[in-house]
Amino acid sequence: MKWIEEMSFTGGRVLITGAAGGIGRKLAAGFAELDAELVLVDRAGSDWAPVREEMRGANGRPVCFMECDLEDQPSRQCLIDQLVAAGQPIQVLVNNAAFVGTSGLTGWAVPFDQQSVDTFRRALEVNLIAVFHLCQGLAPSLARSPSGGAIVNIGSIYGALGPDWSLYDGTSMSNPAAYGASKGGVIQLTRWLATTMAPAVRVNAVSPGGISRGQPESFVRRYEQRTPLGRMGTEEDIVGAVLYLASRWARYTTGQHLLVDGGWSAW
Repeated sequence: MKWIEEMSFTGGRVLITGAAGGIGRKLAAGFAELDAELVLVDRAGSDWAPVREEMRGANGRPVCFMECDLEDQPSRQCLIDQLVAAGQPIQVLVNNAAFVGTSGLTGWAVPFDQQSVDTFRRALEVNLIAVFHLCQGLAPSLARSPSGGAIVNIGSIYGALGPDWSLYDGTSMSNPAAYGASKGGVIQLTRWLATTMAPAVRVNAVSPGGISRGQPESFVRRYEQRTPLGRMGTEEDIVGAVLYLASRWARYTTGQHLLVDGGWSAW
């Protein structure tokens, strides 16, 4: 078996949502290094300069930058229609976009009694319903991929585990209920899709642990003490897991949920 070739995406088209964000741009660079043609999706007004910088020196394959408001169903449908009309199969769909714990939403990163139903609904629309919509709309395209289609959904440890509130003492940080609920939905949707879309399309999920993004020192110290590998994660830590599940190395892997959390969930 030619293992290096099995890890290549030559000739394959890879769609990444939330591609202008921290994890998204690292994923774009990783797929680019493995010869993928990229379709990078994010909101209107996104700054693509850091993404282009990450991919500098990569293979030079075509990169398509597309705008889509994933909270808006017509906008999502327009994206799907454009991709289908292009006629080129999508080999890999990475559902990475999401409202995260630090998103500046009203009634979001606040105490439980202040979290709003409207914001909960918005989070479900972006974090879960949009994932369903894109998987459904692009299913025929994924199924036509010559090497078999693959979906990788980005979950979270908080889709599988409850928060440890002691980590947040003395900080302005929080852990919205809608975030955990929506990411838990993504993990279960992954299993449902895996048994429904097989054998033409494999569907798996990667759940990152806490990613280091300049959090307060007290939070970082507590988090590191609670993590067997003794540190918070980085965006780069997530890339290898996604590339593996998207590649032919994982051709007999579907319906799986891989926690990339430094051992956080092993306690």
